[in-house]
Amino acid sequence: MTLGLSLVVFAYNEAENVPAVLGEVLAWLRRRGPDDELIFVDDGSTDGTRAAAETVLAGDRAARVVAHDRNRGIGAALKTGVRAASKPWVTFLPCDGQIPPGELDRLIAQADGGDVEVVLSVYRARDDGWHRKLLSGGVRTLILALHGVRLRSDGPYLFRRVLFDPEQLTPDTFFLNFEFPIRALRGKLRVATVEIECVPRRAGSSKSTGLRRIAGVARDLIGLRFRLWSGH
Repeated sequence: MTLGLSLVVFAYNEAENVPAVLGEVLAWLRRRGPDDELIFVDDGSTDGTRAAAETVLAGDRAARVVAHDRNRGIGAALKTGVRAASKPWVTFLPCDGQIPPGELDRLIAQADGGDVEVVLSVYRARDDGWHRKLLSGGVRTLILALHGVRLRSDGPYLFRRVLFDPEQLTPDTFFLNFEFPIRALRGKLRVATVEIECVPRRAGSSKSTGLRRIAGVARDLIGLRFRLWSGH
């Protein structure tokens, strides 16, 4: 891609993963050239995540660390990263090591090779168990019923920064990863989808799983429907 890229890496209590993950991210960015930037968002960690990131990124002029004073959620972390971004295109990674930075090349190639504004990603193969597959299928069915779009989106997405309005996108939770693609599809933006690899996290446990949190997406989908009806 000839235009610059802002890569947002967000973390909550991922100090154990920070050195290896950010090391891989920096190596990938350096291979791309000097026109990109890295924004690391610490979402109120209590385990030294911010200090670990500052150590790894010290002296790198294309990288900065932004921190929340408390844990606010994945959506809030992404919005903070976008507010800090300065490049025309933005994408993101969690700091758990599950998505190798090189997989972002697939999103970038799609944007570079076609007239698209948003590139979504789906996992090529990921065994989350029958209950997650059932819930995922139910969520997609509900999205179609409530919002009239067929959404295929599992992982990070790449988008033109001007299309992402943090003030319009109210969720601070994981639900933002559904809302932005839904709005993009409903708004008839030029959207493409690519497949990427997803591997087991390096260490620690996921902060965004659990039946209660996943089931809450249904409530958020209904809330989004009412917000769209009211013009927000």
